[in-house]
Amino acid sequence: MRTYSPRPADIDPQWFVVDAADMVLGRLATRVAHVLRGKHKPTFAPHMDTGDHVIVVNAAKVRLTGAKPEQSMSRRHSGYPGGLKSISFGNLLQTRPERLVEQAVRGMLPKNTIGRAQIRKLKVYAGSEHPHVAQQPRTLEL
Repeated sequence: MRTYSPRPADIDPQWFVVDAADMVLGRLATRVAHVLRGKHKPTFAPHMDTGDHVIVVNAAKVRLTGAKPEQSMSRRHSGYPGGLKSISFGNLLQTRPERLVEQAVRGMLPKNTIGRAQIRKLKVYAGSEHPHVAQQPRTLEL
């Protein structure tokens, strides 16, 4: 059995728009990561970037279940000693909802060059407007 490897002509990236209003963050992130990787296509190959572009709108209206707004923390490090910064998911949702969705999706992608290329195909906006009308995105029903 030979490994299937799609040719560059076989890869046809599409654009999808997802409305995140009243959606649970984790369930939204898994479906978006699935589309970014290209696993919904019959031409999927794990060693190539065959995924589509995804636009997430209304990120500020995403839902967090249970005690995650108070107990779950988002952490980042400056690289210097003592440079660890932490913020709760609830505060992050109020201040930077785009970052919350991006971090959730990034954690579900591969941690290599292919994953970094796939996360660049994700566009997240807090409101309902986005500047990608020229790409004619289709609505992705989750």
